[in-house]
Amino acid sequence: MPEPDLRHHGDAEVRDADPAELTDLAVNVRAGTPPAWLKAEIAASLDGLAAYPDGRAARRAVAVRHGLPAGRVLLTAGAAEAFVLLARAVRARRPVVVHPQFTEPEAALRDAGYAVGRVLLDARDGFRLDPAAVPDDADLVVVGNPTNPTSVLHPSGAVAALARPGRTLVVDEAFMDAVPGERESLAGRAGELPGLVVLRSLTKTWGLAGLRIGYVLAGEETIAALERAQPLWPVSSPALAAAQACCTPAALAEAAAAAEEIAADRAHLLARLEALPQVAVAGPAAGPFVLVRLPGAAAVRSGLRARGFAVRRGDTFPGLGPDWLRLAVRDRATTDRFAAALAEVLAGAGTP
Repeated sequence: MPEPDLRHHGDAEVRDADPAELTDLAVNVRAGTPPAWLKAEIAASLDGLAAYPDGRAARRAVAVRHGLPAGRVLLTAGAAEAFVLLARAVRARRPVVVHPQFTEPEAALRDAGYAVGRVLLDARDGFRLDPAAVPDDADLVVVGNPTNPTSVLHPSGAVAALARPGRTLVVDEAFMDAVPGERESLAGRAGELPGLVVLRSLTKTWGLAGLRIGYVLAGEETIAALERAQPLWPVSSPALAAAQACCTPAALAEAAAAAEEIAADRAHLLARLEALPQVAVAGPAAGPFVLVRLPGAAAVRSGLRARGFAVRRGDTFPGLGPDWLRLAVRDRATTDRFAAALAEVLAGAGTP
């Protein structure tokens, strides 16, 4: 099997497409976002563009949101920047990435000159994390929770069991705010568990992929090392305004309600998929997307596109292959239209 393309992401499935003609199930950004109140906050920040960005207020807001000191927070231009900073700032002899998962951490480590080991989770047991599968001598371990693309939510105890002195444990929680109650999160333990680094993104739930805003939670020494690897003023004033706004009690309540809605919409999607015997769903799914296995996935993907639906190919994730697709969770009406199109493709109907 050829080496997966680590730089392929869901946006490639919809680039240059007309949104009126192609329904996006390939990108995991929540539909209907950003909300009007958040756009207003961002627009209000434009009056201050003549000044250099000052991230102190946003940093404090994120710290309060997670119950941490501000010294354990670093704001970044999306979670993707954090992976690059870690590859630059954290010295490791044996880095290991737990797959299948978001491919940017491995790509960033390889770009920095590292030989990266892989721990491949098994579809036969639902892509569950077994801490014993991670080599004892791995001194940098990266794991997603909930994991993209499998949508599996690992127990926090299993993830925490990977932490130990002399090891940096990077937990990608980019989709944790889409999980009701953010159960299994380790964000509040940054600086407590040895070597723990938690990454968060604000782009998925709030529809800010084009603005680029995320953050790192870690011990103060790690945060200082990452900050030294950043360029000056790495996060724009509009992105800082968004970060601060998304940490208010009202915003957190809205995000919590959205997580509950996503869970209900995901249950509807799973019910429609279960009616199709050719489709096997990984999981149980806990994120705003599901991973499915079906024969001839590449042809199915093409057939769906011909019927107006873009889905994410799975063969670019290490540990998966050509029979996997990732589907973003959308509202029930969209899911019903998609399920009808998928059933038509699986039945072997001709293209429209």
